[in-house]
Amino acid sequence: MDFALLLVIAVAVTGVITLLDMLWWRPARKARRVEETGSSEGAREPWPVDYARSFFPVLLIVLVVRSFIVEPFQIPSGSMRPTLKVGDFVLVNKFAYGLRLPVVNTRVLEVNDPERGDVMVFRFPGDPSVNYIKRVVGLPGDLIRYEDKQLYVNGEPVSKRALGEAGEDAPGELKFEELLGESTHLIYNDPKAPGPQVREIEVPEGKYFTMGDNRDHSSDSRFWGFVPEENIVGKAFAVWMHWDGGLPSFSSVRGIQ
Repeated sequence: MDFALLLVIAVAVTGVITLLDMLWWRPARKARRVEETGSSEGAREPWPVDYARSFFPVLLIVLVVRSFIVEPFQIPSGSMRPTLKVGDFVLVNKFAYGLRLPVVNTRVLEVNDPERGDVMVFRFPGDPSVNYIKRVVGLPGDLIRYEDKQLYVNGEPVSKRALGEAGEDAPGELKFEELLGESTHLIYNDPKAPGPQVREIEVPEGKYFTMGDNRDHSSDSRFWGFVPEENIVGKAFAVWMHWDGGLPSFSSVRGIQ
């Protein structure tokens, strides 16, 4: 189900009904009321008009905020651990990478482009109806290589500092602090998982190379390729709630690095 499309349709329908009522139907109702009673007071609105007038401003505000300012998403998998956990609800800045029209996702106003280290939400190239969240590691024109669990950008190894075992969150895995662009963040590596090897490739113009922070347990650009610019949804900047099936928790509210 495409919620954005349903929201656009709901706004259009309620908006048209409200406009038609304001320009034609309401004056006609009042005129009939005057003929019948001598007064325009008490002219009742049909229920579709009443509902449309009530819901239109609310739906319009939701559409504007969700399409151009901020949108919530839920994390469905562990591919971004330890940065994001299954059940985290994140807020995505829809303005960070420019204004895009809802449904068609066409950028109509350029603001900034993604940078290395950004946590980005995008429409999965293999199925645009599915949203993915990964970290941007390669920009257009970058040379990307991944060998023996080490990421290289433009021939240089990305700085990575060992922090020991990951602990209960990921038994048997190792935790590292990685510096990618302006972003210092944590990643996991699994010594028992061979992991994919990526020979040096160049990121094409208008596309991005992404990876999950849970490097050996993530379906990302190493497997299915680049993210086209037109698939970008926005930049994830905060976790506002965690819900794993029990009571929602707000104790883990935090920014995303």
